[in-house]
Amino acid sequence: MIYFQSKYLYLILLLLSMVFPILAQSGDMNTPAGFDSIRADIPKGKVETLEYASKTVGTDRKVTIYTPPGFSRDRKYNVLYLLHGIGGDETEWYYHGKPNVIFDNLYAREKLEPMIVVMPNGRAMKDDRAGDNIFDKEKIRAFSDFENDLLDDLIPFVEANYPVYKDRNNRALAGLSMGGGQALNFGLGHLETFAWIGAFSPAPNTRVPEKLVPRPGKAIRNLRLLWISCGQEDELLYISERTHQYLAKKGIPHTYYVEPGQHDFSVWRNDLYQFSQLLFR
Repeated sequence: MIYFQSKYLYLILLLLSMVFPILAQSGDMNTPAGFDSIRADIPKGKVETLEYASKTVGTDRKVTIYTPPGFSRDRKYNVLYLLHGIGGDETEWYYHGKPNVIFDNLYAREKLEPMIVVMPNGRAMKDDRAGDNIFDKEKIRAFSDFENDLLDDLIPFVEANYPVYKDRNNRALAGLSMGGGQALNFGLGHLETFAWIGAFSPAPNTRVPEKLVPRPGKAIRNLRLLWISCGQEDELLYISERTHQYLAKKGIPHTYYVEPGQHDFSVWRNDLYQFSQLLFR
């Protein structure tokens, strides 16, 4: 076994990142027809909505959880925390993104590593429904407050109630739009907790790149996957583009995927399909 002093290891990783900094894609990643259609002839995972005690908010909160086909408490699983957009809640991905259908189909083709998918309400407040005014200041602040709820309440709940690995290498964080901004903010801010991060059409809540990744060397050393994607016709494409440009300049390895489409679930379902197959490998 070969060991390197930390300063030399950092230099090696930095040089490698400069040689192979980015996997940039545009256009179609060849998502197959029917990838998000229900198949009657394959095993199905289970979707359930539970409640967990949130000390951060001071109330019980709902979370939707998908367990894969053949789920067994006799083995351990990776975990993907999957976040919704500004107008959604813990059911948005299930009703519009079809993660259970996409994952069932991928498992049938042996394209996924076994994982549990946790879909919380990313609006950390007592009345956490979207309501009529989704841009209310308190609701926007609640998306930021979810950072503590996620780290201090939800993750401990999942790890106490499901047979999951409890280390960063087996924990992923991803989301769409507002949830994409949360995934970048919280994931890159807590690399001790998450090694796999995905942002689908991240929204303006995303921190500016210099604050998002103030220590490029730490990101290079700790990230297993950083994925950013967005539709070509999305008015928020500039958020993804500025983040990508900064990451490229700093030599931080990441996948940047610009695809046909706008700010909607036809894009995000495709993103989930592509992103999920890269996890935990």
